[in-house]
Amino acid sequence: MKIPKLIVFDMDGVLIDVSGSYRETARKTARLFFDGARGFRKLPDPLFPLTDLAELKQTGNLNNDWDLTALTLHLLFALVKTPSGRLSADDSTGPEETIHRCDVSDLADFLNASSRPLMELLDRYGRRHDPFVTSCYQGDVDTGNRIKRIFQEIYLGPSLFTALHGGQPRFYRGEGLIHRESLLMDPTLLAALSRNHILAIATGRPRAEADFPLDRFDLRKYFQLVITLDDCSREEERIFTERGERISLNKPDPYMLDRIPRLIGKGFSDCYYLGDMPDDMQAARLSKTGYRGVGVVLSSADRENLRKAMLQAGAEQIIDDYAALPGIFS
Repeated sequence: MKIPKLIVFDMDGVLIDVSGSYRETARKTARLFFDGARGFRKLPDPLFPLTDLAELKQTGNLNNDWDLTALTLHLLFALVKTPSGRLSADDSTGPEETIHRCDVSDLADFLNASSRPLMELLDRYGRRHDPFVTSCYQGDVDTGNRIKRIFQEIYLGPSLFTALHGGQPRFYRGEGLIHRESLLMDPTLLAALSRNHILAIATGRPRAEADFPLDRFDLRKYFQLVITLDDCSREEERIFTERGERISLNKPDPYMLDRIPRLIGKGFSDCYYLGDMPDDMQAARLSKTGYRGVGVVLSSADRENLRKAMLQAGAEQIIDDYAALPGIFS
């Protein structure tokens, strides 16, 4: 009898098409953040191309789309005219009033004239940090993090937002973009792989957001283990309690990948990680378990550049068709 292989999947861009959900949520969040500012109606809608956002994400250390959204706002604020003095979300007038005192007219002109504004701003300013944006990204959804709150309201929609976070949405009341997600992989292929191998998931999603597509598309039965952002957060808090040190265990850190074999505790031969970002391939390369990185470009709008970036990050091979998987694992 052949020894099974351990095959670990990222979720977004590998199992689930998130081009119309997470990526679009990041774009909508960035625009809604400026609601009420002078010149807001001049801002293009959509604010920038999704290909531009994808290129920014591929620059690395942006596995979490909250962090991607925050960096986007840091860059955009380089062109925002602010009132005199240091802006802060803790201003006595509140963040909404502070936004109302800003002028985004110059930003609007720039966005309307550029085909890749985020990358242009990154080239011009680097990964800048705006004090006001930083102050709006402190805490969590329920403790004043304005960026996360807008993001979660758009992504989840009113009913799911209330169920997961409590309270009513304040910024967005339309349908949650999570409902736009679709499957990238045929479940019959997952079923076939699960009969001969050990399947698991390592995703940067919070547990509740990972559970939603697993149940919606009836995928849970194929996977023996699912590791999420919540697992990383718990370990980060444990380390902080013991050492007083704040670290991030999000990819490209290999924590999730190395945790899976310890929890499964079953014999397997080779192990593979399927991901759609350079950070995924770097996590596989850095793992102590010896994962082979398999880059997936199925849902990318710029497959060739993503292919090059993942190979540079350590991918052993790149696929653009899941029909190739049985041959890889045979």
